[in-house]
Amino acid sequence: MVGLAWVRHGARPLHDRLREAPARRAGRLAEAHAAFATHVETRCADALDALAAELGSAPPTALLCLEAEPRECHRSVLVERLRARRGGLEVVNL
Repeated sequence: MVGLAWVRHGARPLHDRLREAPARRAGRLAEAHAAFATHVETRCADALDALAAELGSAPPTALLCLEAEPRECHRSVLVERLRARRGGLEVVNL
């Protein structure tokens, strides 16, 4: 039997602030992602460090997204930042 657990990581500081970004609404994704990356690194680095450390011993983990294109999702920024902290992080977009 395979189990599935829903865990809200409590990383509220990592929550999606990108939706309110004017660049996102204007379709300037690179600019919006850069702004979100700055937000994550300046305000949420500790939470991201903790998540990266936890991934080393965690079961396979999923970040859920409803975007049609993964590259358009703010979670792609989180994945980039996690990869910078944990080399070899495998990402599969379904």
